[in-house]
Amino acid sequence: MVQQRLNRIEKTKNNCGSRKHRKLQKYSEKFNEIFNFFLQSYRSGILTFCGYDVKVEFDINSDDGKFSFRKFENGEIKIHYLKSCHPNILKGVIIGKKSWGLWLDQFTDGIVEGSFTKEEILEQFYEKGIKIPEPFLLDFDNTLLRKKVKRNEIEIDRLKKLGLL
Repeated sequence: MVQQRLNRIEKTKNNCGSRKHRKLQKYSEKFNEIFNFFLQSYRSGILTFCGYDVKVEFDINSDDGKFSFRKFENGEIKIHYLKSCHPNILKGVIIGKKSWGLWLDQFTDGIVEGSFTKEEILEQFYEKGIKIPEPFLLDFDNTLLRKKVKRNEIEIDRLKKLGLL
């Protein structure tokens, strides 16, 4: 009886994956929004450089692009061992994710220096119909504020040394 039950569980696990595997294949709205943001940003040409050559091997028996990205996000697979049955999608999403981190730093540096404005940056995304997820906008604002405060502290110290304050 117990052996039959264990055999049935093992057979089900082989057919449709473990309970954890099935649970991970259910995607929240926020995950879908972030996934689509990275993919659209990559495909539209806004976020295409990440400083790393991302290579994804095609494997028909591997997971789809979205599930592979989720496993990448959870640390289950590393960037050196990427396989997917949708390699172009996975590559685009990973490059978009890594590019966002890189360009966020560059965007905020340029805004603090006065080279361009926040509106000019965000306009690039809105012109192409790409909605930036709320957590990324918050991160953008927090990074910008942190860099402005740091710049102001440096400037105040410089003025104090000159005796102007």
